[in-house]
Formats: sequence, structure tokens, C-alpha cells
Amino acid sequence: MRKLLFAYLSVLGFFRKIKLKISGKSEEDIHLQRVVSGKAWEEFCHQLKLAGNVLKYTGTPQDVFNQAEGLRYLTRLTRAGLEAFVEYADPAFPVLKRMVHETVKMGADNPDNYYFNAQISGEYEYKVTGNRNTVHYIGFFTQNGNYGSTGGLAPYGQLEGNDLVVEKDGSFEIILSKEKKGKNWLKIEDETGLFMVRQTFLNRFEEVAAEVKIENLSGQTTPDPISPKMVDEGLKTASLFIAGAPLLFARWAKGFQKHPNQLPQFDPEVSNAAGGDRNIIYYHSYWKLAEDEALVITVDPPECDSWNFQLNNYWMESLDYRYFNICISKGNAHFEKNGSVKVVVAHENPGIKNWIDTCSHVEGTMCWRWYRLPEGVEPVQPDCRVVKLVELMQA
Repeated sequence: MRKLLFAYLSVLGFFRKIKLKISGKSEEDIHLQRVVSGKAWEEFCHQLKLAGNVLKYTGTPQDVFNQAEGLRYLTRLTRAGLEAFVEYADPAFPVLKRMVHETVKMGADNPDNYYFNAQISGEYEYKVTGNRNTVHYIGFFTQNGNYGSTGGLAPYGQLEGNDLVVEKDGSFEIILSKEKKGKNWLKIEDETGLFMVRQTFLNRFEEVAAEVKIENLSGQTTPDPISPKMVDEGLKTASLFIAGAPLLFARWAKGFQKHPNQLPQFDPEVSNAAGGDRNIIYYHSYWKLAEDEALVITVDPPECDSWNFQLNNYWMESLDYRYFNICISKGNAHFEKNGSVKVVVAHENPGIKNWIDTCSHVEGTMCWRWYRLPEGVEPVQPDCRVVKLVELMQA
């Protein structure tokens, strides 16, 4: 999704520069005109209307239940887009926000992941502080560019795992600057536009996410007045996100229908282009079960840092993991005596420990992940078969 968005923004930027040169106007002039005339808002609303076309995309379920979830999905993306690109877009006063969480979901969002993003700039230096707590994995990353002007976000600095120096009380401090400073340092440069924190739970029911905050070291205590450029570019980028993300994942879901109730490996290049983690092997697919059926997934897990499986609706939103058991991981799964794992997806509990609840859904998408396989260790494709639910209850 990111690369598609960046490419589109890059093309728009190219033609905008030509237009400005011909007209003799500055970018500020254009932004002011678009805000005052109402065109910025009109175009945003038009893009929102276009986003609704995804509900009728080829292959999408047309029943009331799935269409209602689709509408809620679009409202969630609208909320996320406006927060990310309008409300919290000032790099002088960055705020770490979870763009995807319990009530904003997309692209098979992972219940075992906890992500923070903040808009930053190479114009400033920043200090990140917090407490490591007990989360299994944490990593800090900077990326160059930004959504609104450069057309891309290139990975730049990273600080993860045991490289993070943590004090005895679990606290840490990281400096983001062009020149190396402090025990923990993340390099930034003029083009740096995004700071990311990635956390992964081995067992989300027992671990505590790290506490993290970021501050600008410039000494500025109050933000500058809002500008037409900030609003205009923010609305434009938000609208592209709201319309583009669901279309991308609707195409994925339609493709998954070619291998129902199976878990083939997903193309790494495609997942990486959509913002996936290069250290994860993904198995995305589609599931569909009658009321009296169950999907049985068995696998001998390879050596790896972690693994997990989750169930999603058709729109590739994880099902509601706040109240239902829709995800299982290496840290909370029941293993057989031989080390294998059997996971059962069913509409009701067949009396098996690794039961995944369908939450009143009869179809949707699903995902299995292997995290950070050691060098030389090959990923394993899970075995899937559909059986009658009564067979499991009688076993």
C-alpha cells in the first residue's frame, strides 16, 4: 500500500511543479486558494465517496452482515487517516500514535503486534524515553521522506533487540540526531520523516507493552499556527489512504479465494511492498465454513523467534480479539507431545484447546506467520483440512 501511495504522490508532485512554474504561483498560494475556496474539502469528500466503491468490488460478499462490516471498515480508515495526516502531522510536536489497533484494522492487522508512529523531521533533534516492560520484542526505526511531498519512505536507522541499552529499572533513552549522541542513538538526516516503534508479544495475555514517548529537543514550547499547506496536504494524503488501502486489500482477498481453506506462502515481495516485516514469512488465505464444518490446521513449527495464526473478516480486519479467541501464538498455544500444533477454526467450541472462534462469520481471510527464522531454517507450510464438526466432538 505504501509504495502504491508513494508512486501516486510522486506523479502528482511532478505535475504540480510544472503547473506552478507555468502559473507563476508559489505552493503556498495554491494551498491558500484551495483552502479558502473549499476545494481542499470538496476533493476530500469526493475521494471518500469513491472509497465506497470497494464495497461492490468483484468477489466481495454482498450480504447485509459483510456490507455492514465494510461500511464500519471505511469509517475506521477515515478516522485513522485524519488522525495520522491531519491531526498529528506536525514534526515539531510529534505524538506517538497507534494507527492500527483494536478499533482500526486493515491488512490482516496482527493482534500480537503493537505499533507506534510519529511524524518527525531532520530539521530537529528528538529524545525518546520510556520503560521496556515485559514485551517480547521491541524495535525503533526511522524512515526518510514523508507521505505528502517526497513520494516515498525509505528505511534508514534501526535500533532493536539486544542493541537497546536498558537501565536496571527497565528505563531507556534514545537520541534521534544527525551526529551520534548517548548510549542509544538513531541516526536521522534532512530527509527523515517518520519514527516507528514496533513491538511483538510472545503472549499478549501476560506481557506488558513498553511505555514510549518522544519530544523535540529544539526548546520550542508551543506549536506554530496551523497553515493552509498542513491542512491541504493532510486532507489530500488522508483521502488517498482511505480510498487506496481498502482497494488494495480487496484485491488480495479476491486472490485468496483461489485457494480456500488452505494456507500457501504469500509472495514476500508483495507483502514487503505493502509494509510487511521482511523478517516474517506470511501465509495469507481465505476461509469459508458451513455451520457443521471445522477447519483443522496442523503443523510441526520450525525453530523461530515466534509464530502466530489469526482469523479475519473478508475485509482483512482481524476479528475482535478483545472479547473472542481469534488468534493463537507460540507463547499461548497448546502443543502436542511430539511438539506439533493443531489449531481448529469452528463456529462453536469442539472441546479442543487451540480453538479459534469465527465470531458469527461464515467466511473471511486468515494469516499464519513465522517470525525471524534462524539462518538455514526453512519455513513450513501448515496442513489444512475441512472436517465435520461432529467428528471433532466425538474424538
